Formats: sequence, structure tokens, C-alpha cells
Amino acid sequence: MATLPSAPATSTKKRAWWRSLYLQVLLAIFVGAAIGHLAPETGVALKPLGDGFIKLIKMVVGPIIFCTVVTGIASMDNITQAGRVGVKAMIYFFALSLLSLAIGLIIANVFEPGTGMNVDASKLDQSSVSQYVNPSAQPQSVTDFFMHLIPTTIVDAFAKGEILQVLFFALLFAAATIFMGERAKPIVKLIDDFSHVLFTIVGIIMKVAPLGALGAMAYTVGQYGLVSMIPLAKLMLCYYATCGIFVFGVCWTVLRYAGLSLMKFLAYIKEEIFIVFGTCSSETVFPRMLEKLSAMGCDKSIVGMVLPTGYSFNLSGTAIYLTMAAIFLAQATNTPMSLEEELILLGVMMLTSKGAAGVVGTAFVVLSATLSSIGHIPVAAVTIILGIDRFMAEGRAVTNLISNGAATILVSKWENGLDLARARAVLNKEIHPELETSSRVGKKSYEKAKVA
Repeated sequence: MATLPSAPATSTKKRAWWRSLYLQVLLAIFVGAAIGHLAPETGVALKPLGDGFIKLIKMVVGPIIFCTVVTGIASMDNITQAGRVGVKAMIYFFALSLLSLAIGLIIANVFEPGTGMNVDASKLDQSSVSQYVNPSAQPQSVTDFFMHLIPTTIVDAFAKGEILQVLFFALLFAAATIFMGERAKPIVKLIDDFSHVLFTIVGIIMKVAPLGALGAMAYTVGQYGLVSMIPLAKLMLCYYATCGIFVFGVCWTVLRYAGLSLMKFLAYIKEEIFIVFGTCSSETVFPRMLEKLSAMGCDKSIVGMVLPTGYSFNLSGTAIYLTMAAIFLAQATNTPMSLEEELILLGVMMLTSKGAAGVVGTAFVVLSATLSSIGHIPVAAVTIILGIDRFMAEGRAVTNLISNGAATILVSKWENGLDLARARAVLNKEIHPELETSSRVGKKSYEKAKVA
């Protein structure tokens, strides 16, 4: 059957340093921050640059998920293998989500960043966050969650960009192609060819990534100001330190088990890290991560299943944020919470965190809705962190990105789908994969590429 794009060709020719995407994005982030700080009104006016770039990427994310999942599963030997990969991935994702929530809970209780603020929640203006809170919100039951997986129509899932619904339909479609056998080959081949068109589009879109990062950062600093971080610096410090502990503790352990270096992996995806940091959205690099993980030696069929699923179920940075922010608000408003209440909060967030995939500001919406539905912590308290949420979104998105990359590598190893020799060679820069979304997009076809 047709497969995901074959491993990219390797290139020994290096681009000029000034053409490096990560340097362009890094410079754009600094320029955007400077504009937002020195000319706040101009910075806020540049918001459409960031929003436009995110919308361009979101435009193709749904179809790309569909194509990669279908071609990935279709390339597997049978439906049993696909099911085995899916089960392993989901077990890992839920275990990691629980660990992330627990880490955030522990750090917030140990360092108590909100203690001493003595905020009177009754005097807070809830109107500033009313757009994020549904007064009639109720805790989402397990039944509600699974019912939401089923789209009203196939077109509706793609039109709304609902990752879980697109993923659900893609899994059904892929299973059908396996059952049909030879008759489905032309369809899978067509979808595979269509995926190349989509990746070519992404390559074109990535050329304006620096502008997107500049606009997003200029707006963030211009709207909220760097000084807005000062009163809540302890929370910011605790949160970023916790994300660091997760990345250099948990992700380091995962990659070490896989036989790879975390630092070299971070260097390999540095462009994606800077783009995500600038735009606060991990979805902006989803197509490139699909390619890079395949290029470094992960089985393409496994990448096609695990990475899209991880974008909905493996949100470690978001999970850390949700529990840490909730406990911080309880401390800031002097709201007592027993161990039992904290554990209930953790359990509820295990479910609600699965609805916070990839989009800027979604985690804040989930936090607000969760507090509103539980009713213990004053929902108006979220106004305390509204000004710095955007700054924390950068850490959330980057942590989610790294965690999903590590998860895909781990599941590949479990399924004997990791070419360790190639992975080490790529991370050591002994070979340089040619990506279809690079600046040389379209010059080499994956179909003609041969692994050295």
C-alpha cells in the first residue's frame, strides 16, 4: 500500500547562516518585543501578522492529519498492528498527563507562589474574563467527551478544525482501506500524493514564519507590557522552572531510554521551538515535526499515528499550567483546599486538559471553564493571571512540542520502528535530511529519495 513520504534525501550543502529559519524567527521575536515595548500601539496593531500566520497553518492541519493517519495506518501490516500502536501511545499519553498534573500540583504546593497576595475575589471585575467563561458550564462527563469525538458530518470536522474529530474519521477511513485490501490502493496512493501537495503548501507558508512570530510577540508585549510580569514573577518563575524540570527530567529520561541525546534533539528541532515560542501555538510546526521525525529515522506509519494523537492527548505543558494556575489562584484568594479537593481537581483536569490542543489561549479558556464547573475556587480570580497568560502560553506550547516529539520517538522504539543509527547520524549532523517544507521545497521528490 501507499505509505507516508519516504525518508528524505540527505544533503551536505549548508545554507548561508542568514537564510536559517530559526535565526530569522529569533531575530523577529526580539524585534517584535522591542516594538511592543517601545511603541505599544504599533505592537498591538501588528497582531494580524501573528493571527494570519496561525490561520494559514491551521488551514492545512486538518487535511494533513487525515492524510498522514490514513497513509500511516494503511502502510502497516494489519489492523492489529495499528491498534497496538494506538493503545501503547494512549497509555503513555495518559500516564504522562497524570505525571504532568501531579508535578504542577506538587510544585505549586511546595513553593506557594500565590501565598501572601490576599486578593479579595469579590472585588475582582469578572467582565474582563466573561468571554472565557460559560456560566452554565458543567463538568464534561466521559460520555460527553466520547460523543464529542463524533463529528456531525465529515465536512463539519474539517471546517471547524476539530483535531479529535478529524483523527476519529481518519482512523475509520484507514481501517476501511485495510479491510478493502488491494481495491483501496489507488485511493491511498491518491491521498499520499495529495499529502505532498499539502507539505509543499506548508513550505510556502513557512517562509512568512518570521513575520508571524514578529507580529505575535509585538502584540503580546504591546498589549500586556513587560511590567505586567513583575507582580506575578514568582508564578512565572515557578511555572517555567517546572516546565524545565519536566523537559530535562522526564523527556531526558525518555530519550535516554531510546538511546538518544535530549540536547541534540532540541538542537535538531530548534527552528520549530523558536516558531512555537514566537506564536504560542504548537500547531504552527505540526507539519514540519511530521517530516523531521520521519527524517531522523522514526517509522513513518508510527509518526503518522502518534504525533497527531499526541497533539490532543499529550499536552504536558498545558497540564502543568492548569494545576499550577488553579492552586496559585486558590492561594492568592486565600481559598483553602484539602488534599481530597486537590485530587478531585486533578482528576477533572485529566479530562478537561484533553480539550486544550494547540490553539493560542485555549488553556486559559479550559482553566476558566474548569473553575466555573467545579465551583470551589472563585472563577473571577482568573483575572489575576489574565495579563501574563500569554507569556505562560509560550512555555506551554514549547513543552507540549518537545513532549510530543519525545513520545513519538519512544513509541517508535517500542514498536522496533526507530532506525537508531540514522537518528544518531542526523542528530550528530553527520547527515542533513532534505525536508519538503524547507526553502528548497519542490526540488526533490520524496518518491525519488534514497536513504544514504
